[in-house]
Amino acid sequence: MKDFTAFDAPPAPPSALATERQTLRRELRRRRRALTAKARQQAAEALCRRLRTLPEVRRARRLALYLPNDGEIDPTPLMSWLRRRGCRLYLPVLCPLAENRLWFVHYHAGTPMVKNRFGIPEPDTRHGAHRARRLPAWALDLVLMPLVGFDPRGERLGMGGGFYDRSFAFTRGPGPRPRLVGVAHDCQRVEALPSASWDVPLDAIVSDREVIRP
Repeated sequence: MKDFTAFDAPPAPPSALATERQTLRRELRRRRRALTAKARQQAAEALCRRLRTLPEVRRARRLALYLPNDGEIDPTPLMSWLRRRGCRLYLPVLCPLAENRLWFVHYHAGTPMVKNRFGIPEPDTRHGAHRARRLPAWALDLVLMPLVGFDPRGERLGMGGGFYDRSFAFTRGPGPRPRLVGVAHDCQRVEALPSASWDVPLDAIVSDREVIRP
């Protein structure tokens, strides 16, 4: 299994913090991969029921989500409901390695897909017509972000590559911004997570068991 942490991680924090976060990351990824197919399906259905109740989801007209990988909770059952409400859906696409940020590309049933360097399917942006379907991150209404871990305070742990943190660092300042909602399995919940200075704050965290508003 390929690991995001091998590619351009954020600047190294103090060694004790780095070690603690990496140890937690391995354990929480192990937990979600250990879930059975039935448990994952039930979790996905419960997650989407909770997401459908959120005001920011119901209002969204340009929403970014992701295709699950490495045991991540699956938000895709929500897609047909969103489309019926007139919402346009976008998927993250890795920018060229020099940038290490995310593009967001309109996604529908006929979107040509390729695998990125981590083996994850994403819209093919090698051709100009599809590249033009990109939307700048600030123009999204809502982003569903996959989490590796979370706690009751709303702290989060990602894969370690820093792609979402770089792409949404602008949300700390003034100006238009999307709502950021992290999603995860309940088994990825811990009592307290060590935070890092570059972690972009979330507006909410949703699991198959609860909604947390930091």
